[in-house]
Amino acid sequence: MVDRTVVRPPQPPRKVPMRRLAVFLASSHGHDPAYAELATVVGTDLARRGIGLVYGGGRTGLMGVLADAALKAGGEVVGVIPRSMIEREWAHEGVTELVVCDTMHERKAIMADRADAFAALPGGLGTLEEIFEVWSWRQLGFHAKPVGLLDAGGFWTPLLAALRSISATGLLAAPTLDDLAVAPDLPGLLEALEERLRDTHRPAHGA
Repeated sequence: MVDRTVVRPPQPPRKVPMRRLAVFLASSHGHDPAYAELATVVGTDLARRGIGLVYGGGRTGLMGVLADAALKAGGEVVGVIPRSMIEREWAHEGVTELVVCDTMHERKAIMADRADAFAALPGGLGTLEEIFEVWSWRQLGFHAKPVGLLDAGGFWTPLLAALRSISATGLLAAPTLDDLAVAPDLPGLLEALEERLRDTHRPAHGA
């Protein structure tokens, strides 16, 4: 009897393209010009890589710098902004698509729906709230999209130290902390985020 069993060679992980990245960052410039320089580099590089930008829709501060850089480089820029902020003339009217919503909750939900992954650049309270919410959503299983911090110049290093301290108490699971992608530059962060995307879409054993 002839054994007709087909032995399949190991298949490399399927590459999952990142079509859009949601970026959270400050609506002010901060004191260090390096923050605006970073936002310019990120916006430009995302456009050159063909990765669309999803952001909070503002025209001021680092948000505006990021959007302008991506647009100048020919990238797609999707802004999501509550109606009340448009009434205060905070909206960027030159983006590829401006999505208007009613509340901050809707804003974050729409951004999460439009993006394949999330990243935080230098920012304050709003940036922290946004990145922690999507991270907690991932930990709870509400989505499988990776989350990361762009730790350029060590901006997020104090926060990471605090998170490690919390993890040491047993109140933040080590795998959850390890799941957070962290890199000092955009190429490194994109690589870490895309690796997590591939893990999410990797076929089950024997498939």
